[in-house]
Amino acid sequence: MMGRRRHFFVIVFLVTILLPTFLAAQSASILDDIGIKEVDKILPIHQQLRILGFLTLLALIPVIVVMMTSFTRISIVFTFLRQAIGMQQVPSGQIVFGLSLILTAFIMHPVIQEVQTKAITPYMNDEFQDHPDVQLGLKSEDSLLVENAWSPLRRFLLHHTREKDMILFLDIGHIELPILENTPEEGIDYSPTGPAYDLDAIPWYCLVPSFVLSELRVAFMMGFLLFVPFLVIDMIVASILMSMGMMMLPPVMISLPFKLLLFILIDGWRLVIQQMVNGFYPMG
Repeated sequence: MMGRRRHFFVIVFLVTILLPTFLAAQSASILDDIGIKEVDKILPIHQQLRILGFLTLLALIPVIVVMMTSFTRISIVFTFLRQAIGMQQVPSGQIVFGLSLILTAFIMHPVIQEVQTKAITPYMNDEFQDHPDVQLGLKSEDSLLVENAWSPLRRFLLHHTREKDMILFLDIGHIELPILENTPEEGIDYSPTGPAYDLDAIPWYCLVPSFVLSELRVAFMMGFLLFVPFLVIDMIVASILMSMGMMMLPPVMISLPFKLLLFILIDGWRLVIQQMVNGFYPMG
């Protein structure tokens, strides 16, 4: 087994090394065949790395959507709701995924709009070229794009992350945040009498898992609250069937219509979606 893995990694390494050389040779031969002799027709290495970086970013979009948005909480709550009602296949996984994605886009719309305004539109219009850091050579346009796009998303993650979860990952990583001086409103007090820390110093690899952990906690709490009323109906139906001597009749077959009726009467879908949206943007 270890030999097969070693051969596999050797093949991957050789392909990684030899494939660019082969493609470059083929490109040169094709250019010679069509009569193009200029070397300028081939993109320089920094442009190729830039294209590779954008393709990598596009490949990471599903991870960003799942781990850095409200998608985690919404999808888990819908899964709990389907199990609490007792219908494992209704609504289907495609419908649950589609509804979770649409609600995620609705909740994240202010963040997306800010990213569009502060990062994507100036980058596409070449407005970052006039930035002082770009003109001085301290930063590139791509780095400014990432910074301006990360800032709104970072504020969203910080707003919905518990301090206990953040402290957990900061302690695991042995990271000490600098203390703000004379500006307590810009930080978070980890204790009632503690100092205010600079939130800008929190690294992304601590912020993202802290946010996910907080979202899992909230989603499981909502799932528990969803299970309670349906569990009561199951217990009542099971007790009635046992008192009537119907031991062979599955209680789920009798309780399922009552759970559906209760969910319809209270307008359950609207209430669940309203509470999830209010969890991110409270009304009033």
